Amino acid sequence: MSGGADEGTIVIKKVINVAGGHHGGGWKVAYADFVTAMMAFFLLLWLLSVASSEQRQGIADYFAPSAVSISSESGAGGLLAGKSMAEDGARASASAPPVVTFEITAPKGEQDEDSRDSKQAGDSAPNAEARDTAGTNDDAETPPAETRPPSEAYIQQKLAEQEQALFEEMRQNIELAIAELENAEEIKRSLIIDNTPEGLRIQITDQDGKSMFPSGSAAMHGHMSELIGKIARVVERTTNRISITGHTDSVPFRGRRAYGNWELSSDRANASRRALIEQGVSPERISYVSGRAETEPLIESDPALPVNRRISIVLLRNNPLSVGTGTE
Repeated sequence: MSGGADEGTIVIKKVINVAGGHHGGGWKVAYADFVTAMMAFFLLLWLLSVASSEQRQGIADYFAPSAVSISSESGAGGLLAGKSMAEDGARASASAPPVVTFEITAPKGEQDEDSRDSKQAGDSAPNAEARDTAGTNDDAETPPAETRPPSEAYIQQKLAEQEQALFEEMRQNIELAIAELENAEEIKRSLIIDNTPEGLRIQITDQDGKSMFPSGSAAMHGHMSELIGKIARVVERTTNRISITGHTDSVPFRGRRAYGNWELSSDRANASRRALIEQGVSPERISYVSGRAETEPLIESDPALPVNRRISIVLLRNNPLSVGTGTE
């Protein structure tokens, strides 16, 4: 050996990384996919828990529609058509795509055969339970009442009942208004309120020793004017049209020449019309004003009684309803 320093041995180590080995990172991608799938699964469970049955049905119909729209819309025209998953009462947009459904029914011949078979099965049932079951099946085939639109007659009947309830409320309000007057009991004897097929009739009559108008005149007394004012304050709250009719007793009136009970009853009815308008009733609501003289006495057995002299104010019905005509 030479006298120089020994040279060290050089060792070269070569490391080869094999992808997918024990220390590789591929498992992280798989784990991330798994976590994403689980998050989507739990999100789906949450959505199903907060959605109502109608909303879930809407989602199902969207993925299996009865009719296919050629246009694609987003927002309110999308999956839920503007409805919220968590809030009730959300309103669908008018731009939501229409869904057309068809009821599939058997041909008429098959329907008749099914009906005969059902009837025979019901008739041949050995006990009441079998007949009840057959009746239940028939009911199931009939659309429920709430899905059928109400008939025109039903709607008119309901409107008439509401109007009748309004008339009853008005009658009570008039009585309460009269109770505020000083001579309420005396005036109440002169007032008749009843229901007629024509409408709510308010009649103001003369009594012995107390009349609405001076004899042979259409200028009403003060208490009559005050009573008309009370009635007007109640009547003006409605929109029903009004008729006013004047009546006299059978005693002939001989005043001015060619002026009798016909003219007197008409003038008194017209004076009542002016009083109602002065107290706030719209003139457009007055349907007609007429005088009947003594032709329609309140007491037919004695048409000369003072009570036959009266003014009749009728709130005309918007919706006809058959009601009794008894006085209240």
